[in-house]
Amino acid sequence: MKAEQQYIDLFTQYEDTIRAHSSGVLNSLRTQALHDLEQAGFPGTNEEDYKYTDVPQAFAPDYGLNIKRIEIPVDPYDVFRCDVPNLGTALYFIVNDSFYHKQQPGVQLPEGVYVGGLKTFTEQHPEIAAKYYGRAAPSSKDGIIALNTMLVQDGFVIYVPKGVAVECPIQLVNIFRNDVDTMANRRILVIMEERSQAKLLVCDHSIDDVKFLATEVVEIFAGEGAHFDYYDLEESTESTTRFASIHVKQEAGSNVLVNGITLNNGLTRNNYYIELNGEAAETTLCGMSILDKEQQVDTYSHITHAVPNCTSTELFKNVLNDRSTGAFSGRILVKEGAQKTAAYQTNRNLLATRQARMYSKPQLEIYADDVKCSHGMTTGQLDETALFYLRSRGIPKEEARLMLSVAFTADVVDNVRLEALKERLHNLVDKRFRGELAQCAGCRGCR
Repeated sequence: MKAEQQYIDLFTQYEDTIRAHSSGVLNSLRTQALHDLEQAGFPGTNEEDYKYTDVPQAFAPDYGLNIKRIEIPVDPYDVFRCDVPNLGTALYFIVNDSFYHKQQPGVQLPEGVYVGGLKTFTEQHPEIAAKYYGRAAPSSKDGIIALNTMLVQDGFVIYVPKGVAVECPIQLVNIFRNDVDTMANRRILVIMEERSQAKLLVCDHSIDDVKFLATEVVEIFAGEGAHFDYYDLEESTESTTRFASIHVKQEAGSNVLVNGITLNNGLTRNNYYIELNGEAAETTLCGMSILDKEQQVDTYSHITHAVPNCTSTELFKNVLNDRSTGAFSGRILVKEGAQKTAAYQTNRNLLATRQARMYSKPQLEIYADDVKCSHGMTTGQLDETALFYLRSRGIPKEEARLMLSVAFTADVVDNVRLEALKERLHNLVDKRFRGELAQCAGCRGCR
């Protein structure tokens, strides 16, 4: 039996239950998603973009799903608080794949701003939700998105109306917690209207010693002149598998930063799809991973320049130790007529052992003749000259190697536009290389 069949059968059997515990807007796309999953199935390793990640194998086990929305008996604000010092975030939680609604942050948000659960938002504002939900990430995109759309019952929403700036950073902590192997289907919808501003930090944590599988679909809509930062920090466990797809649609003059950092994980596949659909739009896409043991991170990116005078800057770095595996496939598409495009793509990788493996495939596809585009990739070991220099100054070999590894990743962290978060991330990266627990100091469940 194909891996997707068990999910098709489950949906067919429990469709009424899934719909009853969700909302009309989310339910409206389920039938099409079922059809798309039946037609496409899960991508296989025979497909070029999934050559190094066995998706059917990841989805083959029998994971538990909380389709009846049984409450997990936990208060995350009390037990799993995850503070970044001096950041002062508005803190929200998703427990497995349900928005925690019993307690809300004491932060006063500007009038008209909605930050909270997806189910509630789609019930209170169905017209706005229907205009955006599923439009950046249609279920026809691939089988994993189809599965997510078919099964998702809740999620997280940021809606910022025209001309409003949310000064306080928003933080969402995704918590995996259960005593049995569990699957969660998460959804994040960000709607930034014209000239609005906001920043979102998403932290992924896995608590219990069981297997977890997450599908996550993020849709970000940046209206004309909007500014939005999306930071994704993964600090899970070796028994956690995550498939995330981040989809961004930008209008004229908008500015979006997407920064994904993996410090602890099992198997991670991150897809990034960014469309620059209005002139003078700017996007910065960057990420890094620190891997050891048999951990794996597979990154795919696709940036589309659809109109003239847009800029994209892309930087991904990976440090691999032991028998870990990394993959990067990045594509920049400059459409016909998208003159004056400036697009830059860089992938740098550091291999600490002979057993580590890194696969990289940067790509440019250009149909305009007045552009500035470049791409580059390097994979290698630590600079022996720099290592010798540090050792000649009396620094022990392992400390010198650690210093060079930290320095290698610094420019990805430096792209963070929140000083307190940037400082905290530099500290976490240093701890990760030292083999210390890298979870946030304020997260009691991760100690």
